[in-house]
Amino acid sequence: MFDKILIANRGEIALRVLRACKELGIATVAVHSTADADAMHVRLADESVCIGPPPSKDSYLNVPALLAACEITGADAVHPGYGFLSENARFAEILSDHNLHFIGPKAEHIRLMGDKIEAKKTAKRLGIPVVPGSDGGVGPDDDAMAIAQEIGFPVLVKAAAGGGGRGMKVAHTADDLALAISTAGNEAKAAFGDASVYLEKYLQKPRHIEIQVLGDGRGGAIHLGERDCSLQRRHQKVWEESPSPVISPEARARIGGICAKAMQDMQYLGVGTIEFLYEDGEFYFIEMNTRIQVEHPVTEMITGIDLVLEQIRIAAGGDLPVTQDEITLNGHAIECRVNAENPVTFRPSPGKISRYHPPGGLGIRIDSAVYQGYTIPPYYDSLVGKLIVHGKTRGECLMRLRRALDEMVVDGIETTLPLFRALVREPSIIDGDYHIHWLEQYLASGDPAG
Repeated sequence: MFDKILIANRGEIALRVLRACKELGIATVAVHSTADADAMHVRLADESVCIGPPPSKDSYLNVPALLAACEITGADAVHPGYGFLSENARFAEILSDHNLHFIGPKAEHIRLMGDKIEAKKTAKRLGIPVVPGSDGGVGPDDDAMAIAQEIGFPVLVKAAAGGGGRGMKVAHTADDLALAISTAGNEAKAAFGDASVYLEKYLQKPRHIEIQVLGDGRGGAIHLGERDCSLQRRHQKVWEESPSPVISPEARARIGGICAKAMQDMQYLGVGTIEFLYEDGEFYFIEMNTRIQVEHPVTEMITGIDLVLEQIRIAAGGDLPVTQDEITLNGHAIECRVNAENPVTFRPSPGKISRYHPPGGLGIRIDSAVYQGYTIPPYYDSLVGKLIVHGKTRGECLMRLRRALDEMVVDGIETTLPLFRALVREPSIIDGDYHIHWLEQYLASGDPAG
């Protein structure tokens, strides 16, 4: 097992990793920018090191500063959390070159799945169902038109590198294709330094379903069921739940088995998430995230497996915690990402939290690094915290979530709490009848959070 882990992140995920380390008896090092000197994970870590000024490129993305912090403190491993350097294959290689352990997948798998075109080819080779589309990059030429016509309009133009909705455009007709390719390519170049784009069939009202996997790097791998992440705004997840209201046990076993087998064949190491669009009973691979996900707590709540703790233990050479047959899904869990944003315009609202009261009671979990008097800085993402609720049934979970949302208080800044209080009372949400476009259509219909 590792002796000391440096947590190369901030906010709630840094605190989440720190807690797992403490339960394993591992010493922790918190790194922070000058803007995060008063952060909760900095206060609770065994040691802390300031690695630079507020801009991420000068601190949390500053690899030489992170290496220096490891050397100063004697850390023998680095946990990257999510975001920042968590899916940077070169960072993993640099750590290895300095005899430091990267708590994550092998660099080759990070690099492979970070290229969306190669990831799709790999998924296809491993027997994972994929969305009909181009085999590689396309340009605004006759070949692209021929591929699009073969797939059938509308088609989705997607950046080969990156994600988060950037470099993604819909061409509804043949007349739209050239502009969609050009615009998506320009966005991809600006965001990721790579203008490559490819084509996929644009599904009309799909769900976003993802399968949580865990591998030991030696040919052993299991899946931990699915999460439904279909409530999204601008391709960013807002609400996640597990299990999905629309996936049958038979469909879960089928797609989960395919994913676990693929990870066994890859000899995948650590946690990962294979993401799909799901429509009319069919799953279509879109990407794989080679890191812990923001929404991992809903899987933890229904399986009882601490994913971050197992991620660390397996990175240190441990075995899988359970066999596939030993995994049972108990009850239902929902996560709401509460952000420091205006609930109608989604304008960021950094500032000082004057009053903070998290909800409590049976089945309620808050993953957050804020506290009363804490100032949310304007330099990073706007996450205040994740409210995760568990119940024996989806109905009980929704009832408990409604109560928890009404109980939660975050004053001094604007938050998206009013939006969630409205969503949890919506008939379509209560019935589980929604898709990836539902939330944007709902938001466009008026002032639901008002």
